[in-house]
Amino acid sequence: MAAGGFGPANLPFGVARRPDRLAVCVTALGDDVIDLARLSDAGVLALPAAVFQRSSLNAFLACGRAAWERVRAEIASAIEAGDERLAVASAPRRTVELLLPVAVGDYVDFSASLHHATRMGRLLRPGEEPLPPNWRRQPVAYHGRAGSIVVSGTPIVRPHGQIADRGGGDAIGEPSVRPTEALDIEAEVAFVVGAGSRLGRPVKASAFRDHVAGALLLNDWSARDIQAFEQRPLGPFLGKSFATSVSPWLITLDALEAHAVDGTYDLRLEVELQGTVVSRPTYTSMHWTPAELLAHMTLNGAALRPGDVFASGTVSGPDLGTAGCLTELTELGRRPLELPDGSQRAFLEDGDTVTLRGAAGCVSLGEVTGTIHPALSLED
Repeated sequence: MAAGGFGPANLPFGVARRPDRLAVCVTALGDDVIDLARLSDAGVLALPAAVFQRSSLNAFLACGRAAWERVRAEIASAIEAGDERLAVASAPRRTVELLLPVAVGDYVDFSASLHHATRMGRLLRPGEEPLPPNWRRQPVAYHGRAGSIVVSGTPIVRPHGQIADRGGGDAIGEPSVRPTEALDIEAEVAFVVGAGSRLGRPVKASAFRDHVAGALLLNDWSARDIQAFEQRPLGPFLGKSFATSVSPWLITLDALEAHAVDGTYDLRLEVELQGTVVSRPTYTSMHWTPAELLAHMTLNGAALRPGDVFASGTVSGPDLGTAGCLTELTELGRRPLELPDGSQRAFLEDGDTVTLRGAAGCVSLGEVTGTIHPALSLED
C-alpha cells in the first residue's frame, strides 16, 4: 500500500514548517506541498492568507464546511487549469517538516469494533460474557489525554506504571512501579471536528458532515499490563495516556465521499511491524458508524470545538488477519508473531518501529509511524 502520491482527488490539509522556520497550513499534491498562505496571497484562494499563516488548521477548520469545500475546489480548479501560481507556492515535501495538523482540545477514543471487543473480552475474561451489557446499546469510550497526541515520527518512550503480577486463577498480586512489558498498538481511524457546537445542544448523526472536517490515521499505543491493573473498576488511564500518534494529513470527507458505504467509509489499513505487514484491518467491519459516535459524544449536550478528535477504537475484522492490535494477533502473547529475521514478538520491544497506512481506493490516508525508545530512569 503506497503511502505517498496524493493526487487531485485527495488534496488533504496539514501543517508544515518551511525552511524559513515559519509554520503554515499546506496541502499535498504528489510529492510536493503547497503553501496555502502563498496561494491566498497570489489570489488563488478567496480566504485571507492570515487564516493559513498558523501552526495548526484550527482557524481554517472553524470557518466551516462551505470554506473547506471552497478551498479544495479552488485548488482543484488551479491544478486543472495548469495555473502557474501553484509553482510559486509549491515545495518538495522532503524540504519541510510536517507538524501535528490540529491543536487538539478534547480527545475521545471509542470502542466501535464488535470483533475487537468480543475477541478481547474472550481473551481477558475467559468463561464470561465477552461483551458488557451496554456495548450493543451505546458506543463505549474513554476520555483520553489531548496533550499526549503527537505527530507521526515522534519517538515513543516506554512508559512506567503500576503493574501487578497475576497469581493463580484470577488472583492479583501487589503492584510495583516498573516499565511496561506488554506494549501494544491499536490501529484506528480518528475524525477531526471542524465546526463547533453550542454547549447543551446535542449534534444529530445527520449533521456529521457539517461538523467533521476529515479523518486521520491514529495509533493508540497501549501498555496492557498497566491498563489491566488500573482498569478495576474505572477505564484506561496511564496505560493509554503516555502517547497517541496521528498522521500529519487530514483527509477531507469530500475526498472520502466516493468511498462511503452504509454510513461509513471503505478504508483499508495496514499494520507494519519492523518492515513486515502483520495485519490488514478494514474499516467497513466496524459496528458503530462515525456519525453515531459523534451523536453519542454530544447526546448529553457536550460542546464540540474545532480541533477536537474522536477515534474509532481498534479497527479489527472477523479474522486474525484483520486484527488491529498485538493482543489479538498474538492471543494475549501466547502465540507470538514470527518475523522474517527469525525473531518473535508477543508485544513491542525497544527499537521496534510500527507503521500504519491506509487508503480509500486511490485516496491515500498517508501513514503514521513510531519507534519504541527505552524507558527513562525514574531516578533522574
